[in-house]
Amino acid sequence: MPGFELVGIEERNAINELFDDGGILFAHGFDAMRNGRYRVREFERAFADYLGVKYAQAVSSGTAAIKVALYAAGVRAGDEVITQVFTFVATVEAILDLGAIPVFVNIDDTLNMDPNELEKAITSKTKAIMPVHMLGTAARIDEIVAIAGRYGIKVIDDNCEALGAEWGNEKLGVQSDVCTWSFDAGKVIITGEGGMVTTNDEEIYLLAREYHDHGHQYNTKLPRGRDTKRIYGFNYRMTELQAAVGIAQLKKLDYIVTKNREHFARFYNGLMEIKNIKFRTIPDLNNPLCDCLIFSLPEKELADKCVQLMSEKGIGTKNVPDAIEWHFAKYWDHIYSQLGYTSTTFDQKFRISTDLLARSVALPIMVKMPADLIETRIRDLVLILKSLD
Repeated sequence: MPGFELVGIEERNAINELFDDGGILFAHGFDAMRNGRYRVREFERAFADYLGVKYAQAVSSGTAAIKVALYAAGVRAGDEVITQVFTFVATVEAILDLGAIPVFVNIDDTLNMDPNELEKAITSKTKAIMPVHMLGTAARIDEIVAIAGRYGIKVIDDNCEALGAEWGNEKLGVQSDVCTWSFDAGKVIITGEGGMVTTNDEEIYLLAREYHDHGHQYNTKLPRGRDTKRIYGFNYRMTELQAAVGIAQLKKLDYIVTKNREHFARFYNGLMEIKNIKFRTIPDLNNPLCDCLIFSLPEKELADKCVQLMSEKGIGTKNVPDAIEWHFAKYWDHIYSQLGYTSTTFDQKFRISTDLLARSVALPIMVKMPADLIETRIRDLVLILKSLD
């Protein structure tokens, strides 16, 4: 699953090389002291090449990536941004921090944005649509992009949890106008904190670059201290230290995805004959990251019992349900009360999502999990699930 499993000598060497090259931790300037290396720029280029996009802008976190992407796509105070109720809270915090209005929609059996719900939520104030590819599996992005196209609305992917997944012959995340990525301590590759904004749209890229760095336009005719500007921004810059780790981690990404898929397949095949569970739906064109296997039971009470029995065997869960309070808007009364919801009205409007998530269990897939432990876990899960039948 996450890059933290594979932090080792490569990352240590990358950091040592950074200090051997002058120890410059800032992404700009100090030209005579840094041995010609600008690691943030190197990381951006390598990441863009991996995805097959024109532009990548590194930032300080995944949350910053979302906010920067929203701004670069034209979202301003008072605009509406449609997103899904199942997401990490940062998605909504970034919308609110721009003064925009988050509009929630239900999820479907992919556990991502329901395109039918999306279209019903569009109004004259809708400025952007932000699907979230939760826990490694894609939303129905082709349908979402088609709907957005009919209304002339930008699509901003929150792909912080699905780096390495594919959509048809492309990497997932290049189908939208702009995409956001996270490299925090639990993500597919890590830089401790850090994020990226990617796009093929030059103007979106330029605005992202300016906004993340106090409005700097990177005018090559002037020194940085006299740079030109057209907007004000903020400081969401990535450091050279983060980028050095990111470059080392990116080289491991294909291996991470390969091991995820191998281990996922073993769990899936070991559980597929269990009659009382249903696996999460994966869209036809999606080859998921496979960093967790999600199944649902017929009733919430059975799912709760399943998680209890799993815990007794030392088997944990990932986000569903162990961190559901931070990943489902049902629990964000500090946010949805500002939007005119009470707990009762929220439950009524989003009961479909509540039911889907309450019956679901997410099993994390770890890269370094030994084969014998996988088999033991499968045997334990089979016994647990059959006991619930």
